Amino acid sequence: MSLSLPNAISTYFAKSNSADIDGIKHCFTTDAIVNDEDNTHRGHAAIEAWQRALQAAFDYSIEPIDIHQEGDRVTVTSNVVGNFPGSSVILTYAFGLVGDKINTLEIV
Repeated sequence: MSLSLPNAISTYFAKSNSADIDGIKHCFTTDAIVNDEDNTHRGHAAIEAWQRALQAAFDYSIEPIDIHQEGDRVTVTSNVVGNFPGSSVILTYAFGLVGDKINTLEIV
């Protein structure tokens, strides 16, 4: 399925699937906040460390399957497949956008 995602979000998923950690952090504002697995990561350095830890622990790919957009808030339901316990899993990525960058991301 091909979804029409805002550029920053489309780039985030593409960079994540290609393990481009430097590219991922540049999808975010410098003061962005990511909440994932009950942990909060603030700013580029923390987002980079979060991605390095994830990609060191698991090989995975993310396939967006549904999108809901309300103003600058975009929720993307995605199928995540990899070598982690419970694979595959459906996760919700709730993005907050500021201009052409991601300012907040909550993964549940």
